[in-house]
Amino acid sequence: MGEATVKTLDSRTATPSPIVDDEAASEGARPTADVRRAPRSPRRPRIWFEILLIAVSYWTYSLIRNAVPEQRTQALRNADWIWEAEQTLGIAVEESVNRAVNSVTWLIVSMNYYYATLHFVVTIGVLVWLYRGQPGRYAAARLVLFATTGVALVGYYLYPLAPPRLMNGQHFIDTVLVHETWGSMASGNFKNMSNQYAAMPSMHIGWSLWSGMIICALATAPWAKILGALYPTLTLVVIVATANHFWLDAVGGMICLAFGYGVSYAWYRALPHRLPRLVPEDPNRLQRFRRQLPTRV
Repeated sequence: MGEATVKTLDSRTATPSPIVDDEAASEGARPTADVRRAPRSPRRPRIWFEILLIAVSYWTYSLIRNAVPEQRTQALRNADWIWEAEQTLGIAVEESVNRAVNSVTWLIVSMNYYYATLHFVVTIGVLVWLYRGQPGRYAAARLVLFATTGVALVGYYLYPLAPPRLMNGQHFIDTVLVHETWGSMASGNFKNMSNQYAAMPSMHIGWSLWSGMIICALATAPWAKILGALYPTLTLVVIVATANHFWLDAVGGMICLAFGYGVSYAWYRALPHRLPRLVPEDPNRLQRFRRQLPTRV
């Protein structure tokens, strides 16, 4: 009797447990670390939501930026420090560039209008291009832009900075006032609509570099890639020639853009240009759609 019991126990232990097998199979089916870090699948953007989101975001950005205390004294003190730092580094050529370009009327007038318009036109144009032709990369690229702009607001609050044209004791030329052009929301008739002491970081550089990098990474035509590379470079010359920014303001814009890319990468686990061009179909949505189809008799 004892022998039979032992055999029964032996046979029971020798028989593979279906529960154990299932657990082992599930262990084998678990994704590896590389699979778990696969890029997040983006959702298909909706036009009405995107328009509303961009409008509300820009309104909020303008509201917060202009609500930051101007702190004129501190902003001028910071501008003096930036100017001295650039002189120490041997890159304080903004005044020379400003005065040289101002001597060519057609060129500086063109730059004034460039500063006032392309900042918005090109950025919106790239967003529309991504939405229509690269929907799978749109949300990640948009997140880069939004995070870049958001962290810039922190810079405006913590480090008020006067642009070169408002410095005391220097010989910078406010090209908008001299040539009576609409080249800056912080000059002329529009100076009361914008915080004049929010020059660090430069979002003209942050946004133009974002646009240029997106175009260079995703455009197929060689001429488009060339324009994408030239756009932030020309923008850098424009912000200096019009005395709206220092060189180091541009560095601040680049740092903000790097932060924006970091946020987007942390969320999507891939850079925008590494994501699929088109939005993959949602299998659950497709299955629900098939269930709603009439059953064949």
